Amino acid sequence: MNFFDWLTTKRKTLSTMSVAELRAQEMLLENDRNRMLRRVEKLATDKQGVVERGAKEKTPEMRRTFAQQFDLLHTEQMMLSRHLNIRSKELLTVSRLRMLREMSRQSVAGPGLVAIGESDLAAIERLIENNEITAELYSERLDEILKIGHAADTEASAGVSPAAQELMRIWSDMDAGLIKDTATAVDEAERRVREREREGA
Repeated sequence: MNFFDWLTTKRKTLSTMSVAELRAQEMLLENDRNRMLRRVEKLATDKQGVVERGAKEKTPEMRRTFAQQFDLLHTEQMMLSRHLNIRSKELLTVSRLRMLREMSRQSVAGPGLVAIGESDLAAIERLIENNEITAELYSERLDEILKIGHAADTEASAGVSPAAQELMRIWSDMDAGLIKDTATAVDEAERRVREREREGA
């Protein structure tokens, strides 16, 4: 069950969801995403094995068989990668919502921080289903919809350089479990900084 089906069947508004409910859904999505990721990685390994076996095989018939096998593996990998992109965005959505719920407990603004309307929810769903939108771009759009990007920059990143701001966001993603290790975090931070530099050029 995806995030939006879960919302519908639960018949709960975002402002009434508890942190525990969001966390439970977050864990389900994370497990599903990790399962897909492992399968994508295995398909990549299998494709490499087919290429190596075909290189050693000299008969056209056998090579044709390996080529067909490679095509099947590649098709499955591409289809699963699209689903993986969607699942990653769903996981990011739930993580952000949980974070907002936790913030609302400590904020004088109260539950208003997570008062998201139906039009916002529809926009989020369209972004998730659009496979042309990567998880990185979706993260930016989602923060805009949830109205947390500007507040986070103002409160936590005042007087901080663009590079440091990107690192702050990377750490938030690590807190949410979206980035698993420091090596990946460093690569992602450098990539985002380069993008910001190109935009500012």
